[in-house]
Amino acid sequence: MSEQNKAVLEQANAAVRAGDNEGFLSHCTEDVIWSTVGGETLYGKEAVRRWMAEEYVEPPDFTVRSMIAEGDQVAAIGEITSYDDGGRPVPNSYCDVWRLREGKLAELNAYVVPLIK
Repeated sequence: MSEQNKAVLEQANAAVRAGDNEGFLSHCTEDVIWSTVGGETLYGKEAVRRWMAEEYVEPPDFTVRSMIAEGDQVAAIGEITSYDDGGRPVPNSYCDVWRLREGKLAELNAYVVPLIK
């Protein structure tokens, strides 16, 4: 199951990189919960769809360095670039911890920490 769950997240991430928000959402449950630790929590596929339409106008630039899977959870560890209010890139380290249910992404806890240069 762990390898299957990794494959689901890899496919979902490929859709995000390609700017295919609907492709990503096809890997999510209808009642998906998307939480950014220390930030907002989105409830349901429609809320994530609206957020992605606003925040992922340009596909995010991210690299997964490693994935760890056990049981119904997969953690992806890497780097992602976000943008400040002035449009300047902000490099971050991140760890997304997903819980899957019946082969779909059901719950995310995203830890995003800006890198200091």
